[in-house]
Amino acid sequence: MVLNGPNLGRLGSREPGIYGTTTYAGLVEECRTLGRELGLDVDVRQTDDEGQLVRWLHEAADREVPVVLNPAAFTHYSYAVRDAVAQRTAQLIEVHLSQPHAREPFRHHSVVSAVAGGTIAGLGIGSYRLALHAIAAG
Repeated sequence: MVLNGPNLGRLGSREPGIYGTTTYAGLVEECRTLGRELGLDVDVRQTDDEGQLVRWLHEAADREVPVVLNPAAFTHYSYAVRDAVAQRTAQLIEVHLSQPHAREPFRHHSVVSAVAGGTIAGLGIGSYRLALHAIAAG
């Protein structure tokens, strides 16, 4: 699963200087295409709803499915997302398009990082590519 949090559905039009010009549809296609090349069946999802993201994380844990997670704004304050990530039963990699530590101070802390298997940030869509490679490598 590739799970995306709030505002990521607006990629391409949302602050392209920070998040790049790739649209959300482009991100989905990129993840699916690379997934096929790596032998992964990639399911890409996006929600602006914290509860939905938690439900998807529970689904992944129950099914022992690896996850690439961009929690977006939930990164910094959602203990519900953090606690759902802590229940993971397979690899989970936190990703960010931008580099949070080079941005506003409130973005410098992730409540998710401590319970994720790893974090990749600041490489745009490349963050997702690296995470999928890591998942495929086991």
